[in-house]
Amino acid sequence: MQLSTYLDPALELGPRNVLLFLQDQLSIEDFTAYGGVFGNKQDSAFSNLENALDLAPSSLVLPAVDWYAVSTLTTYLQEKLGASPLHVDLATLRELKLNASFPALLLIRLPYTASSGLMAPREVLTGNDEVIGQVLSTLKSEDIPYTAALTAVRPSRVARDIAMIAGGLGRQLLQKQVPLPVTHPPVSYNDTAPRILFWAQTFSVEYRGHLEDLTSRTFQSQELNLTGSFWNDSLARLSLTYNGLFDAMVTFRFILANHFYPVSARNWFTMERLEIHSNGSIVTFNTSQVTGPSIYSFHCEYVSSNSNMGNLLVPRTQPSLWHITLQHFQIQAFNVTGDQFSYASDCAGFFSPGIWMGLLTSLFMLFIFTYGLHMILSLKTMDRFDDHKGPAIALTQIV
Repeated sequence: MQLSTYLDPALELGPRNVLLFLQDQLSIEDFTAYGGVFGNKQDSAFSNLENALDLAPSSLVLPAVDWYAVSTLTTYLQEKLGASPLHVDLATLRELKLNASFPALLLIRLPYTASSGLMAPREVLTGNDEVIGQVLSTLKSEDIPYTAALTAVRPSRVARDIAMIAGGLGRQLLQKQVPLPVTHPPVSYNDTAPRILFWAQTFSVEYRGHLEDLTSRTFQSQELNLTGSFWNDSLARLSLTYNGLFDAMVTFRFILANHFYPVSARNWFTMERLEIHSNGSIVTFNTSQVTGPSIYSFHCEYVSSNSNMGNLLVPRTQPSLWHITLQHFQIQAFNVTGDQFSYASDCAGFFSPGIWMGLLTSLFMLFIFTYGLHMILSLKTMDRFDDHKGPAIALTQIV
């Protein structure tokens, strides 16, 4: 239903000749890896596709489409256009006589698949792009208006499960796989569909030295109060209200914003702040480091106001009577599909302690090598020698 709301305007107002390019595997990350996005446009594997998007009066990019929605796409187009799908290739396309006044649904199965082991992924995608360019050139030469769509049966890159990543990136040979512990489901705020997902392995709050664990009251309770939550395309607010917490009614508000940045040509979300409402007062924590692309969720091992745990929650008023710790925190407020998180943008830095130790050790060894080489090059041979047949060399001490 959500996919149809995006496609209905194009099919109702646009040309009635529809081209559906379908290939086996494709993901949005393929355009980043092989699209020449770092200035090397001559190396792009999507030159014809990019040219078609530039020349099109309008275009739409959906970064993630559910597999079931893709499987029903042909049936949806057939019902919308009132025309049966026609499988064509370049040869049959040149022989067809399309009419702009009569709808037509042309299904073009791209001949190359990303699962081929005989070709590199770049060559596969370049071959697909050439087929797209030839098809569009044929229709352009016949001056036939069209609406084109490119999608895939399944993604080429599947995100790994967060629980598996948290347990380690690998396992030893012949090691038995330890069954994953049963975890609680995430908190989900819905209006007409799931909008905000929030999860943490543990959720603990400390106020004036008194510690409370809210994990079970948050993720295992059917009566969690989400009053005050709000969502639209640019702003999201998740409100969690607890009665009798520290002898008061306390509300935690996670406020996130979604912005488009022209430099990266994509939307990024930022959790602007975390508010605690209690007894008529508001305590605010800055959370600007909780950020990522809008098509992803955000995950971090610790989101806490404790400096020993990364200090991602920074109180605006210090010292603060409130301390919050969220272990294995994950949140997503935009582009949510169902009750599952998208691929997670993790807060872990690139330079781990092991990498830093290796760099420092290498720099120290390089310093020793440079110093030793400098000492060797500074050695000078003797230019005066004592001759036993002649007078002895006299060294005069000058005071």
